[in-house]
Order: sequence, then C-alpha cells, then structure tokens
Amino acid sequence: CRQLFRSPSVPGSVPRPVLKRGQPSDRDTPARDTPAKRQRRVAGTPGQEASVKPVAWLEPSKSARLEEIENLLASDDQELIGDFSKPHLLPTVEGKDPGLKYISPGTLAAVLTGNFSSFIESSVVVDCRYPYEYEGGHVKGAVNLPLQRDVEEFLLEQPIVPLDTSKRLIIIFHCEFSVERGPKMCKFLRERDRSCHEYPQLHYPELYVLKGGYREFFFQFPSHCEPRDYRPMEHAAFKEELRKFRGQSR
Repeated sequence: CRQLFRSPSVPGSVPRPVLKRGQPSDRDTPARDTPAKRQRRVAGTPGQEASVKPVAWLEPSKSARLEEIENLLASDDQELIGDFSKPHLLPTVEGKDPGLKYISPGTLAAVLTGNFSSFIESSVVVDCRYPYEYEGGHVKGAVNLPLQRDVEEFLLEQPIVPLDTSKRLIIIFHCEFSVERGPKMCKFLRERDRSCHEYPQLHYPELYVLKGGYREFFFQFPSHCEPRDYRPMEHAAFKEELRKFRGQSR
C-alpha cells in the first residue's frame, strides 16, 4: 500500500465530512546510509576519523522514542493502542479473540451519540457484512467494506488523518455476530497498516470490534439503525448473493 499521509488531498468518492486525508511523502522512506555518513569527526581531535556503525547510531529523539517503547513493552501493558502511545480510550469487554479489543453495543451507542466527542475527532464504523445484509439494515453512518480490497481502497490508499492530532481516530469493525468476518477484517487492516510503516507507527493505532455484531446492536439500539431492520446472512431470499460473495471473499 502507498504511504499517504500528512498533507491534505481531495477525499474519496464516499462522503467523509469530518475527515482529512493525506498524500505521499518521501520523508516516510528511511534513508540509506552511505559510506560518507558512516564516519563522524571525533570532537576535539581535528582530522581524526571514527567509524560508526549505522545501525547503532540514532537521532536523540528517535533513540528516546525507541527506549520509551521498550519500557512500555517490558511493562506488559496490554491496554495500549497499536503504536504504544496511549491507553485505549473506550471501555472494552472480553471477546473471542484475546488479541483484539471488543466493545459492547452500549459503548458504540455512546460513541454515536457524542459521549466521547471531547476525545474523539472521527470514528468509522466498518460493516463487514455482505451488501444485501447492509442494505437490509445497518448502523447509521457505517461504511460497507465486505472485502479486503474494499478496506485497502477506503482506509489505506488515502489514509484518514485527524485534523486535531490531540484527538483520536478510532475504527470499529463488525459483521453479523462479530465472530468471523469482522475480527478477520480488523486483523487484516492492522497487518497491512504495519507493512506501510516503520514499527510501531500506524495510520490507525486504535481498532475495536463490536461484540455481538449488528444482530446484538440492532436488538438493543434499533433507533441507531437504518433502515430499522435486520437481514441475516442466510436469508432465504438471498442464497445466490451469499454464494457469490462467499466466493469473492476466498
């Protein structure tokens, strides 16, 4: 995927009224060391050269950052977001996959109603169900990204960049039950995001999965769904669509 961030550009075809996107930057590509860069003059000894191994030499700010990350990892604090910069904002609940962070339907409803607006600049709800399921009822404002290529196009080709860097950008995944498709897509985004950066930097360090999926959310908060309905994946009227999208997902 392309490393597109920092400076603003034109948004994609899907309306994103509060999101700012970035563009490529050569500064994101690590510069290779040249033989000339591997030697530094020793202070106080003009003319004398000292050989310095490039892998051992770091800028003070970068060295301090890596040391901070190592300290955080050593503390075994599993509540930090993906770039280890801060703890997760949203309260989490126990889920099927211990490597993912799950939130309850009530927490998603709180996000949608602005209860976390002083901390969150943008939140994206990613509905990983098939289009006929989404059309039969979905979380208000959710984007339908059922395939991996959809996630890459929407979130990685032109990554979302917060306008206010002091606030958070969170991504919440779900499918019908959030047992298979939602968690898998969450892991896919993290893996692809990692491949675009020098560790541990990420476009999207704060990812969540909606426990219980759309089914549980709809039964608890139907007023946050449009249309106010729930169409299961194995609906009898959509057998052909199910077969087609299952084939595309493999």
